[in-house]
Amino acid sequence: MKNQNEIVSDLKGLINILNDGKVGYKEAVGNVKSENLKSTFLELSNQRYAYEEELKAHILQHGGSSDNDEGGVLGALHRAWLDIKDAFTADNDAAILEAITTGEKAALAKYDEVLEDYRDHADHYAMLSKQREGIASALAKIESLKIQHQS
Repeated sequence: MKNQNEIVSDLKGLINILNDGKVGYKEAVGNVKSENLKSTFLELSNQRYAYEEELKAHILQHGGSSDNDEGGVLGALHRAWLDIKDAFTADNDAAILEAITTGEKAALAKYDEVLEDYRDHADHYAMLSKQREGIASALAKIESLKIQHQS
């Protein structure tokens, strides 16, 4: 059984990856041509912000603090990869969607890791499950958009 600090650490890890997604989507908005993609990316960035705020409130209930808005190492790598793909593909929407897919899969993996410990996360399991489902739905949307934007 995890102690309170370990549980808060798990939640902060999720906040990091949510922040990475929020920032990644905002950066992607400026690098795609399609207005539909811009709108979708803004919507998903806002979704990540809302999830992040839910987790921060929950951490406060556990006596923790959640000041980190900088993202995690995994997300930093994702953002760097997105920047590199963008630079090499000259604003290719399909390549940006591919990079986002990588980030979304990483987010799902992180949620799955935390959700494995049901007993440790029982009091917020429903919230985490709902957020994970939202990310899975976003991934499905991105994969559908990827098919539409393949050149």
